[in-house]
Amino acid sequence: MHQIPQIEPWYDRKERQALSEYLKSGGWLTEFEKTKQLEKKIAAFSGSKYCLMTVNGTISLVLALLSLDLKPGDEVLVPNLTMIATPNSAVLLGLKPVLVDIEADTLCLDLKAAEKAVSSKTRGMLYVPFNGRSGRMEEVVDFCRKHRIYLIEDAAQALGSRYQGKHLGTFGAIGSFSFSVPKIITMGQGGCLITDNIRLYRKMKYIKDFGRIKGGIDIHPVLGWNFKFTDLQAVIGLCQMEKLEWRVSRKKEIYDRLRRGLASLPQVLMLSTDLSDTVPWFMDIYVSDPDKLALFLLSKNIATRRIYPAVSSQKIYKEKQGKYPVISNEMRNPGTKCRILR
Repeated sequence: MHQIPQIEPWYDRKERQALSEYLKSGGWLTEFEKTKQLEKKIAAFSGSKYCLMTVNGTISLVLALLSLDLKPGDEVLVPNLTMIATPNSAVLLGLKPVLVDIEADTLCLDLKAAEKAVSSKTRGMLYVPFNGRSGRMEEVVDFCRKHRIYLIEDAAQALGSRYQGKHLGTFGAIGSFSFSVPKIITMGQGGCLITDNIRLYRKMKYIKDFGRIKGGIDIHPVLGWNFKFTDLQAVIGLCQMEKLEWRVSRKKEIYDRLRRGLASLPQVLMLSTDLSDTVPWFMDIYVSDPDKLALFLLSKNIATRRIYPAVSSQKIYKEKQGKYPVISNEMRNPGTKCRILR
């Protein structure tokens, strides 16, 4: 029997045909016109003024942080529940990620805990809308304004998700997205940054192209890297964008169907999720014995996967171990979180 995978890229003959036509056209593969078209579509979809495609979601975060002129040793608030790329992006630049506990009802960074974690060295916050959910974003914005720190939204899991009608990733100075294989749309890899700030947009654009103001002109007024995208990926991305609204609707439909089907089982708990704004990237549930459930589902050819462990539990962040009451409760039985049926 065919196994139902936890993740699976959705593409069809349209992507194959578009790639074939592009290759026949003699396109140079590297970042050019197709990438610009994709950036315009993503900006329009998210309601942003500017969009920059990058190598992947991790590099997007690195590029965003680079544009803010932060100094080694500066602190950045990071939720203790997130994909490891979030804190890593800060560490790679010599910044200090300060881990913050999460809200039990959203699994996003808890502002009350952040209030205790902020210091005179804090310069930014990497806010993660977990599985498309967010906290009260007006309060997140107010918190960052109050403490005069940059808000960067690591919205890798939130394409299509909104808060009170406004797309996540547009509340802070910069929003970051990922297009790796598990995401709602994918180009195999890839990431992007969105912003309404022309100064930050230009700076990020220079940095990602070796620090030069214009491609093909080898004058480098700022230090830069090669974080460029490819038109080959953009061809796929343009096809994926055409299907995005349908995929958003389909993700909500699947989540709601499973939510209703599991509602009668007292041993299965789910977070309250407003599907009018939230696009769940995967199906997340609470069960007392996730390993037992995973084995049962595997016997039915249904793949599952556990949620990320707390960042503070990772060996590379062992010095960050401390008291995180909410996430500590989320990660032990009963109440262990098992990510399934994504």
